[in-house]
Amino acid sequence: MLVLVLILLPLIAGALLFLLPRDDVAMSKSVGAVAAAAVLVLAVAERGESWAWRWFSHPFIAEIHFGATYLSHWLVVLLALCTLCAVLASNVPRTRNMIAALLLLEGTMAGLFLARDLLVFALFWDAMLLPVFFVLIGWAEHPATAWRYFTYNFAGGLTLLLAVAAFGALYGSTDVIGNPAYHAIASAWAPWMLAGFAFAFLVKTPVWPFHTWMPQTYEETPAPMVAVVSAVQSKAGLYGFIAIAFALFPSYFRQEAPILIVLAVISMLYGALVALVQADAKRVVAYSSLSHLGLIVLAIASQNPLALSGALVYIVAHGLFSAALFLVLGYVEEREETRSLARLGGLGWANPRLTGVFCITALAALGLPGLAGFVGELIILIGVYQAGLVWAAILALVAVVLASAYMLRLLQGATNGAEVPDLPVRRDLTLLEGLAVAPLLAALLYFGVYPHALLVLMR
Repeated sequence: MLVLVLILLPLIAGALLFLLPRDDVAMSKSVGAVAAAAVLVLAVAERGESWAWRWFSHPFIAEIHFGATYLSHWLVVLLALCTLCAVLASNVPRTRNMIAALLLLEGTMAGLFLARDLLVFALFWDAMLLPVFFVLIGWAEHPATAWRYFTYNFAGGLTLLLAVAAFGALYGSTDVIGNPAYHAIASAWAPWMLAGFAFAFLVKTPVWPFHTWMPQTYEETPAPMVAVVSAVQSKAGLYGFIAIAFALFPSYFRQEAPILIVLAVISMLYGALVALVQADAKRVVAYSSLSHLGLIVLAIASQNPLALSGALVYIVAHGLFSAALFLVLGYVEEREETRSLARLGGLGWANPRLTGVFCITALAALGLPGLAGFVGELIILIGVYQAGLVWAAILALVAVVLASAYMLRLLQGATNGAEVPDLPVRRDLTLLEGLAVAPLLAALLYFGVYPHALLVLMR
């Protein structure tokens, strides 16, 4: 019953939050933190070894099944950790509604990662759009941003649902995710089904040219929500590629892999180059995510076992440092009342603790040795090279080098600068704010020093 608890607990807690007084921030944070912490404890308590490719199927309404594998287990743990940190860091207007939306998003995404049935997967795929959509409606500067996010992702969900319907009609069942008894379909419709799945996954990740909804969404979404969206919701597409496209259509996936490789390389270079010239701090991180996620798609498309191992490490690493970066930028914006790199500066002397945390997160994002991001990048580059994709490995290395340029530009633009005597010193990082990002940075260090904890998944 554990997998059902992981799904239902945040959904119920998120719904019950709306019964609390709207202005009671302390109560909302307390209830949200307790619920998010309970989900994290339950997810971590089931260690990966006990979930290794063994299904815990639970009949639900109409024989709907849920279960977990190593991959989905780690994604749920990442989701639970990022959600808890986002709840602790929530300090925005209408805090109760934000925390409720975070918990509802956590429940729908847990259902997505733990779904064993393709139809259930598709239903949760669309359901997880709603919390983000309503947050954008309530907080975004431009309502069109919310509709752009919803339109793009709902279009992907529609093609996903059509592919699932075709799969069920041809195979006779959609209860196939991670099922070792399943044998791939050899049908003239298989390439079209794969195309439907791939389009949805490319939009969600996102990958160029299906990324245009992402920069504005990341820029206008409040820091707690965008931290979870960037860190975990973007992994839904990567999970789909591994657990569905690659697993259910292996031969057709190999045929179409060159297209994915080209799109991934373009995403890496385009994202890195555009991030290098952005004036808005959140847009720098948004385009950097486009580049980083392109590297993971390249690893999956290469189909090299070593590159796939690196992809799993980097999926977790990107989730950790992406969430930390957006939370830190939220702290910076709250204090400086701007995200413009032209107006930021001097944060180092005014807020030394916040600057220290900002420095660690930026170094993690640029791939500093000793942190999980470096391990994932290195293994992916070696695996892609071993796969014979020398040109792709070289271009990926260029994108990795550019990451140092745009992350250092972001860090220096926000923190460096001379002391301005007339500028009032704003409060430094508080204990609660530090606790919100500390687990993310600790996990980056742990997996950077001991990547075996993730690499064992690929046995």
